[in-house]
Amino acid sequence: MIVEPAKRTESVREYYFSTKNREIAALNVERKAKGLEPIINLGIGSPDGTPPKAALDALCASAPKDGVHGYQNYTGIPELRQAFSDWYAKWYGVKLDPACEIQPLTGSKEGILITSLAYLNAGDKALIPDPGYPTYTSATLMTESIPVKYNLRAENGWYPDFDELEAMDLSGVKLMWTNYPGMPTGAKASMELYERIVDFGCRHKILIINDNPYSFIRNEEHLSILAVPGARECCLEMNSLSKAHNMAGWRLGMIAGDAQYIKEILKVKSQMDSGIFRPLQLAAVEALKADESWFASLNAEYYRRAAVAGRIMEALGAEYNPDSAGLFVWGKVSVPPVELSDKLLHQAGVFITPGYIFGHNGEQYIRISLCAPVPALEKALERILAVL
Repeated sequence: MIVEPAKRTESVREYYFSTKNREIAALNVERKAKGLEPIINLGIGSPDGTPPKAALDALCASAPKDGVHGYQNYTGIPELRQAFSDWYAKWYGVKLDPACEIQPLTGSKEGILITSLAYLNAGDKALIPDPGYPTYTSATLMTESIPVKYNLRAENGWYPDFDELEAMDLSGVKLMWTNYPGMPTGAKASMELYERIVDFGCRHKILIINDNPYSFIRNEEHLSILAVPGARECCLEMNSLSKAHNMAGWRLGMIAGDAQYIKEILKVKSQMDSGIFRPLQLAAVEALKADESWFASLNAEYYRRAAVAGRIMEALGAEYNPDSAGLFVWGKVSVPPVELSDKLLHQAGVFITPGYIFGHNGEQYIRISLCAPVPALEKALERILAVL
């Protein structure tokens, strides 16, 4: 290299699952040479199911047409914004103005970075849940802002300790990330929780960004922080088609809130991309029309998978909550999780995520993804039992 990288890159590393997937690919080459079956990857939460048929049909019907392959409007097509608005009204009881209160995204992961760029100056602080999604921290660091961890603990139901939050030095804190149903913990939201978060944000003049992609997965009560009176004053909410519609690779999400907040996010987004491929947007419109039967079928499969994942947790002597939500099962183990993960990877050919990557409060935990079919989970259990 003839130039030094930007200083901001010194504060972050390559994403954990990016490096781990490369390691797993190399191990699979070795296993194949030895006549062994591939590693069963129970790491990342990438849904393995098929999107709603209506979405696939819409994509196939529109993609061959003339006039759909150029740049698209930065704000998304009106049909998609309306579909997101209808979706929020039906499932969350929240009325959003499709003209100005919804910004489509190429996945909510993009939203984490562009929202951070829109609202954080160098030296500002952002409250990050511990344990929580690592990208909240990475995006904060890449804006040259300061991540300030706040504790989520099992004894508090993985909810914030508001007394502890109030006692913290909140000077310079401009933004706070929340995520329910929680990743990696699976903790479910409640309106009481959202009311307390909104009250906290309004009183301390902190912008709350609630990341809400798991509210349909093993979770019958669909809640939005925007349903709380007064939430628009201090809250934004991100959502996604990745999990509930099996469309992770399509990269389709949204952020919603007061028009003035959305306007600032659009300033950044419009500099970073040139819109979402129109046939993808038209497919998303159809996906968002999915009814109760779609989600019932989706969750029936995830509950079957969670039952096997629970048996894996029990085989490992882990304490876990069988009533958790989302795409993962989260369990506390009595042995060092990193050593356990490495042992299972190299000896059993099963990858399970060690919880330290989600923060200090995850250091005694492991996480099992439900994005593998029941036969694969059962085979993983067989391999683990053989090693144990």
